[in-house]
Amino acid sequence: MAVVRSEKIDLKVNGSGAYALLAQPDDSAKHPGVVLIQEWWGMEPHIVDLAHKLAEAGFVIAVPDLYNGKVATEPDDARRMVMQLRQNVDRAAQQISGALDTLKALPNVEPKRLGLMGFCVGGFLAYIVASRYPDLAAVVPFYGAGYDPTPEEVARVNAPILAIYGSQDPSIPTTQIAKIERMYKNADKDITIKIYNAGHAFINPAHGAGNEQAASQAWPLAINFLKEKLQ
Repeated sequence: MAVVRSEKIDLKVNGSGAYALLAQPDDSAKHPGVVLIQEWWGMEPHIVDLAHKLAEAGFVIAVPDLYNGKVATEPDDARRMVMQLRQNVDRAAQQISGALDTLKALPNVEPKRLGLMGFCVGGFLAYIVASRYPDLAAVVPFYGAGYDPTPEEVARVNAPILAIYGSQDPSIPTTQIAKIERMYKNADKDITIKIYNAGHAFINPAHGAGNEQAASQAWPLAINFLKEKLQ
């Protein structure tokens, strides 16, 4: 297992106080960069664990803390916090873009085209930022609920997308997944949809929704996609 070092870094966006967790292999080699976007809980241990797993796989990872240090432990708290986040999507997108810019400027990040991965509301935001940030080479939204793009938004996406969903997820109807895929295909965009027999947040084992079988298939698929696209 690769040795990983991590630290907190400032992001020069949205005034003062914005920051991200930076996790990277503890070596002198150059690695591709990926920004990881939290679930509605915030930067909880599960997200930090995923950041370290990605770093162990050979990526330099930045996780912008969109809740600025707050972590929800109850669904009602998470729901309230994510509602506030969704009321200012532009601010969240700017913070994610700032994390991407920060990664791009690091001397050990190469190539300078980056990856983006998000879960839950982070999956939604991964889609949003994909239509706004030009230097992306791979985007992996996991169960990104609430994403209903316009044709104009789809037209601005240039990076290949691997979108992962659960067939038992009540927050994302299969008809909406089919609509997203159809819009991307009609616009001649590179999108792959994978649907697993699982519910929402099936990668996360911490809150009762984890599905080990689906996670054991989806996670390696996402890692291999990032490795292929970020070479």
